Amino acid sequence: MDVRRAFIVSLCVLFFGLRLVAADRPILVCFGDSITAGYGLGAGESYPDALQRDLDKLGYHFSVENMGTSGATTKDAVARVRAVVSLQPAIAVVEFGGNDGLRGLPLDQTRHNLDSVLATFEGAHIRVLLAGITLPPNYGPEYIHQFDQIFIDLAAKHHVVAVPMIYMDLVKEPGTIQADGIHPTAKGSEIIARTLLTALKPLLRKSR
Repeated sequence: MDVRRAFIVSLCVLFFGLRLVAADRPILVCFGDSITAGYGLGAGESYPDALQRDLDKLGYHFSVENMGTSGATTKDAVARVRAVVSLQPAIAVVEFGGNDGLRGLPLDQTRHNLDSVLATFEGAHIRVLLAGITLPPNYGPEYIHQFDQIFIDLAAKHHVVAVPMIYMDLVKEPGTIQADGIHPTAKGSEIIARTLLTALKPLLRKSR
């Protein structure tokens, strides 16, 4: 009985000890739509999961929180940004806009909403990586150019790190996009994580 009690106590100490260690880590929140949420993927296969593994391997002691919501637009981002700020993250990866573009929403609306989100993080002194996306060719070159320019302009306005096209390192790699032609596979998520990590490094404080 004593041995059993000691074993249970040891497990509890280990469990709560791990939670305390995790609590001591600064938070890196991935705030986005279905690409962030890991739509169509299994547990541990989204890009935030892959980013957590990559950070751990390199000795960056951050706790990655996945705040992705499938189907979310930039309007939803505005509605939820205060909840993200309440987590007091050190860094936020902001990945919105794809659903706005696919639905043909007014570009000034997308720009205004993302501007508001970035301003909120800026006011809370949260470092940001803005992750952009582009649209299929059938949306027309003028609309696509104006859409892409939103991410470039807002990154410059708010002086934030940006990846203008989150898929830039996987578009020519086979097996990286799901059958729907939109969402990344597990392999695609790993490539996205590496792309973002390269851009994130100036924002990271490596633990000693």
